[in-house]
This record gives sequence, C-alpha cells and structure tokens, in this order.
Amino acid sequence: MSATSFQRVHRESTAGLITRQLREGIMYGSLTPGTQLSEVTLAAQFGVSRGPLREAMQRLVQEGLVRSEPNRGLFVKELDEDEIRDLYTARTAIETSCGRLIIRAGLDNPERTEAAATDLREACTAMQTAAEAGDLEKLSDADLHFHETLVASSGSPRLQRMHETLMVETRMCLTALEGTYRDPEDQVHEHRLIAEAIAENNDAALVEAVESHMKEALDRLIRPQA
Repeated sequence: MSATSFQRVHRESTAGLITRQLREGIMYGSLTPGTQLSEVTLAAQFGVSRGPLREAMQRLVQEGLVRSEPNRGLFVKELDEDEIRDLYTARTAIETSCGRLIIRAGLDNPERTEAAATDLREACTAMQTAAEAGDLEKLSDADLHFHETLVASSGSPRLQRMHETLMVETRMCLTALEGTYRDPEDQVHEHRLIAEAIAENNDAALVEAVESHMKEALDRLIRPQA
C-alpha cells in the first residue's frame, strides 16, 4: 500500500472527547448505573449539536457501558450479579497469570521481580496513605493503580490489553465498594499479601492471595443485592 492511500491524522474529534468524558463519568460514578442519558440535556452541557453526541453514545453502546431501550432511550449499564461474577473470574485469571509471569521471570532475572515488588509495595503505600486520611476515592484510585501495576509488570502486552478492557467495569465496582470495609486497613492488607507473595517468589501464596482478594471483593459487591 502506498503512502498516498493514507489520510492525515487529526486531533481527537469532538465525539471522541465527549466519549472520554462520559466514560469517565460512568467509571467514577457521577453517572450512576441506571441513569437515563438525555440527548437534549447532554448536548446543552457539552455545548455541541446532537450529531457528535449521538456518535459518542453509540461508541459507549458498542463498549457495553450504555444500553439502548426501544422507545425509552439510553441508560448507563447496570452490572447484574452474573456479570460481576464473570468480571471477577476474568480478573482472577489474568492477574494470577501476571503474578506467575513475574515470579518465573525472576528465576532468570531476580532484579525484574524485585523491581515489580518495589512498585507494588509503593502502590500499597499509596493505598495506606489514602486509608489513613479516610479518602475513599483516592483509596479506590490507588487500588486500581496496584492492579494495573501488577499486570504491566508481567511484561505481557496481550494480558495487559485484556485487562484494560475490564478497567471501566472494575472502576465501577470499586466505586460501589467504597465504604464497605469496616476498616480500610483490611483492603490494604489484602494487596500487601499479593505484593509480598511476589517478593518472596511464592507461587502458591500468590494464587491464594489473589483468589482471596477477589472473593472478598465479590462477596461485598453481591451481598447488598441479596
């Protein structure tokens, strides 16, 4: 294919900018599950015509974050119990695999495992600071950063891409989890167990720590719906 068949790359489109802001609103809970998205209201808030707004909405429908109901409109998706369980099953598989890759890489290159453990401990420290300050939003952000660090440290681009597709729904769940721990220190402790298992090259402890953490989070998310 010749270079002349390509088109010039432009800056992010208006629809792209709207999509990103709406996605972040869904992630961080300012657009709560079940919220109806009004074209008239949103077009006025963004100061745009309905064209780019509709394009942005369609992108979010394709991403599975917004659902369309005939004759009713568009709504922020609500994760049901089966979807939440499936999300945490996928995360457990990916993050366990990533932790194992880090440990195995350390057999030939100990410095790599040490670097990953250092990054994960630093992420735990950020969680600790937020917990001590009682800042639940920052604690959720630090929680998410821990898991992103774990996956990135594996060195697997494919696992990282798979994990990224789960991050919006994960952030929605973390927002729902805010305040469900009697003591935020428990949340920090669960992550420290994962970091220390990697630091100690303990495959069995890693699997147990990840599975236990995911089960604890899942139980907290499911129980209120029972």
